[in-house]
Amino acid sequence: MIDCELPTEGRNPRTLDVDTLPTLEVLRLINSEDATVPMAVASVLPEVARLVDLAVESLRAGGRVHYFGAGTSGRLAVIDAAELPPTFGIWGRVVAHHAGGPGALSQAISDVEDDVELGRRDARDVRPGDIAVGIAASGRTPYVVGALRAAAAVGARTALISCNPHTPYGDEVEVHIGLATGPEVITGSTRMKAGTATKLVLNSFSTTLMIRMGRTYSNLMVSVNALNSKLRARLVRILTEATGMDARTCENALTEAGGNTRVALVSLLGEVPAARATVLLEETDGGVREALQRLRSA
Repeated sequence: MIDCELPTEGRNPRTLDVDTLPTLEVLRLINSEDATVPMAVASVLPEVARLVDLAVESLRAGGRVHYFGAGTSGRLAVIDAAELPPTFGIWGRVVAHHAGGPGALSQAISDVEDDVELGRRDARDVRPGDIAVGIAASGRTPYVVGALRAAAAVGARTALISCNPHTPYGDEVEVHIGLATGPEVITGSTRMKAGTATKLVLNSFSTTLMIRMGRTYSNLMVSVNALNSKLRARLVRILTEATGMDARTCENALTEAGGNTRVALVSLLGEVPAARATVLLEETDGGVREALQRLRSA
């Protein structure tokens, strides 16, 4: 039975005749609904900022960020966590837990999202000081609720990303990012606007978190290491853009840094050997600007 109390399960009055329209008109209708999503995201940016700040505090103290979700929400969480290591060079610090495990990524398993105990079990790796982020379009998925309650019980910080601004479970977490995406083009198909909004929030959250953690320099990806020739060429280009130096100089610095882009960058901009740049980065938890500032103030 459809629960009309959930915003995402309501019937959209603008799409009642969607199955009678020509192809192009269906696409235009979907597009017009999608166009409302950025506004919904814009309205919750203060809450996203609060979550970023909590996550920065946790990561700098040695904690981790845990995502918990089922169905579309869980798949989006897995994608976001999986893309951070190759983009920002951060491994094992943002992890995703998807109800039903890897098998549920490609094949829906309908009953796992209702399993509160499964959520509790999947949260067994959460430690005090970690951040547990539940992701549920309905704002009340039992798997997610179970995971968040288990995380809170061990002293972790908790947050919920939902498309139900008035879910009562929002009061149980420290940060509730409640997106008002409203009813879908196809009733209850939360892979659409709800999924798009969730993806935008996750992109914004994790990217801002990485920026705040010093995993970029300006708008450049400097936390990627030279693991193959294609990446090496890209990183040399990044170094030339960041420093204004020629490719040969940047290539040599990257070699001396053992393929570590941030070490090469600090070495070039700070005019110090790679060994000194490595120490500075270790002292500043990998932040390039912080390392350079420490060097200049020494």
